[in-house]
Amino acid sequence: MNIVLCGFMGAGKTVVGKELAKIMGRKFADTDEMIEAETGISIPAIFAAKGEEHFRELEYEICKKAAELKNAVVSTGGGAMTFERNVKAIKEGSKIVFLDASFDVICARVGNGASRPLFKNRENAEKLFEERREKYLKAADFIVNGDESARKTALNIAALFR
Repeated sequence: MNIVLCGFMGAGKTVVGKELAKIMGRKFADTDEMIEAETGISIPAIFAAKGEEHFRELEYEICKKAAELKNAVVSTGGGAMTFERNVKAIKEGSKIVFLDASFDVICARVGNGASRPLFKNRENAEKLFEERREKYLKAADFIVNGDESARKTALNIAALFR
């Protein structure tokens, strides 16, 4: 069974995912990295050239591929688990863990948001955070505190699957 991490940008999905994979001796996969590897184009470039709708189609196809992995730890993009079809695809043979980090902690991690286009406007980012949080809660099989260090969060998740 795969362990799939979801949460807002800056929640620590990739860092925690890599740590968790190491602790549990599993393969690590990141859906954003899978999209970039498959297309040969960065995610910001996909958004700029083809728009969000095209990106979401690619993301859906990658979610289906990620679901076929065996005993992997999978980190998803911040928006992936806000779409019902992606959640359905991922739930086949996976448990979804929501890294529930507070907005303040996320802001501290993301910094000025230079590499995160959605963070250019802090107010809009907070609104998006609130909207997405409800969807993460709905998708999740488990909810863990995402405010702690990556190591502590990974150990907490590993304990859920022992």
